[in-house]
Amino acid sequence: MADEILVYAEHQEGRLARPAWEAVAAAQQLAGELGADCVAALLGDNIGTLAAELAGAGVQEVLTVESPQLATYTPDGYSLALRQVIEKRQPRYVVFSHTYQVRDFAPKLAASLDRALVGDSLGYRREGDRTIFVRQVFQGKFSADVEFSGEPPYFVSFQAGAFREDSVKRGSAQAAVTPVEINIPPEAIRTRPQEKFREAKQAVDLSQAEIIVAVGRGIKKPENMELVQKLAEALGGEIGASRPICDSGWLPMDRQIGSSGQTVAPRLYVALGISGAIQHQVGMKGSRTVVAVNKDREAPIFDIATYGIAGDLFEVVPPLIEEIKKAKSE
Repeated sequence: MADEILVYAEHQEGRLARPAWEAVAAAQQLAGELGADCVAALLGDNIGTLAAELAGAGVQEVLTVESPQLATYTPDGYSLALRQVIEKRQPRYVVFSHTYQVRDFAPKLAASLDRALVGDSLGYRREGDRTIFVRQVFQGKFSADVEFSGEPPYFVSFQAGAFREDSVKRGSAQAAVTPVEINIPPEAIRTRPQEKFREAKQAVDLSQAEIIVAVGRGIKKPENMELVQKLAEALGGEIGASRPICDSGWLPMDRQIGSSGQTVAPRLYVALGISGAIQHQVGMKGSRTVVAVNKDREAPIFDIATYGIAGDLFEVVPPLIEEIKKAKSE
């Protein structure tokens, strides 16, 4: 059997989630550098359509694991199913995107095989025959180099935005789709899933948002949050915030972005009145395009912004909203 990089393709609500494609992009790159096959694993029930979509990517094979026990995600079911796939295929690496679901079951899976998991990696580099993974420590103040020791399989998850979904290589032909037989006794499922995090009444999963309008202390007082809401509505995006805003209770904690909040990688990130401290940058630096508005020309956010406006957000945002509305109506 050829050396394999196995990538876990996460799906949500009947579609392949953006993190799935980011993980595929990471696995493709790693497989290319190691001269290995890139093989995708898809878990669930009635997943034929998703498997066909995934087979269009530049992977050598798509492994489907179908069972009524996998129709709804549980850490017990998914870890047991993927473990059986790994034991049959013996991949060199197992690659994930660092989502809420992966955080839930991947450590359990790795531990069941007596292996380590390098989680939330920013990326990796090759030095000769060595593969060195990079991850942040001390709330993003430092980056650490990590290497695996011992025998494979090696488990690694990559931070949202570490690899771009649009960098996935497409295949010239559909990859083979191979069903994998597994055994999951009903008694092995010991947990009953509740509502997903992003579906809870007071919670949102910003990691899935394509557009985010984030606000910092420059908004001055909670009464001004309406301006942020209007911009987010005009753009069709979600609202995020730096830690001081959430600590003050102006927005719920699930809206916090940064080292102690959510990690996001939207196509567009608008930072209003955010200075851009390293703790905040940790959570949003994977954003495709960053537009920053801040009165302080020396604010760190301008160092990573694609476009920067040095000005008062209360003067900049209202006409920006009007221009967006005008463009939409044309």
